[in-house]
Amino acid sequence: MLMAFFNILIFPGFLFLGAYALVMAFIDRKLYARLQNRQGPPWFQPLADFLKLIGKETIIPEDADKKVFAFLPVLALAAVTASYLYIPIWGNASLYPFEGDIIVILYLLTLPTLCFFLGGWYSTSVYATLGSVRVLTQLFSYEIPLFVALLAPALLAGTWSLSGITQYYAAHPLYILINLPSFVVAVIACQGKLERVPFDLPEAETEIVGGAFVEYSGRLYAIFRMAIDSEMVVVSSLIAAVFLPFFTGNAIADFGLYIVKTLGILCIFALFRTIMARIRIEQMVAFCWKILMPLAMIQLIINLLLKGVLA
Repeated sequence: MLMAFFNILIFPGFLFLGAYALVMAFIDRKLYARLQNRQGPPWFQPLADFLKLIGKETIIPEDADKKVFAFLPVLALAAVTASYLYIPIWGNASLYPFEGDIIVILYLLTLPTLCFFLGGWYSTSVYATLGSVRVLTQLFSYEIPLFVALLAPALLAGTWSLSGITQYYAAHPLYILINLPSFVVAVIACQGKLERVPFDLPEAETEIVGGAFVEYSGRLYAIFRMAIDSEMVVVSSLIAAVFLPFFTGNAIADFGLYIVKTLGILCIFALFRTIMARIRIEQMVAFCWKILMPLAMIQLIINLLLKGVLA
């Protein structure tokens, strides 16, 4: 019981995830700045921003449902933290593996996006409502290609357990090359899931100020920001577990390898963010359904055929 409490709250749970999220947020902002030939923030800037928001006054719109308005950021952060417990970070097995846990992870990672939508909707603000509608529209665009891209490797591995998928490809490293199209789809779709350039349409501060979060302030907005930064860690960890299942068998070395893999994926995200310009919402929808979805389906069909051959 005490160990479970430690795992959930300390490591690899809430505190570690929050700390690593702040580290990744700094590296992301620093790398993004350097790629644009700017200096970038100091190392403590993400923590300073979080503490500053915590200390600010929390203002809730008069017409908003106050209980729902305040509960949504907490739910978003809790869902992200829960999903992290099922991802391997110091070996080829997670803390609480079970058959079908990848479905649970994908479900839990959908909840924060729905919280963003509901947060904007319940803000009763024109800007927030428009931002929330864009959040939901974008969700319908990237979610299916992302799911198919992550489930295609699971189909070939013959298991719906993330730990099982990781162990299968660790035992058959050459099969990783088969899933390269899925890797590309997953990286691009996750860029949309994290609402990063060129898919930052829901926030788009030059158009609709702060998107769905325009009415959030103080500690509630700080919790939302922490949920977003933590989601970046979880998404990077998920991609690393499925597509980069390299392990040594030593827990310390494997944890160091996990850090390297997730930071490498973060660098891809930052590079993608640097070289692209924001697109319009209809371009996002068309790109996901006309390009990403067919590519993900082709990968699924290939893996289905290969499963019959390899079996």
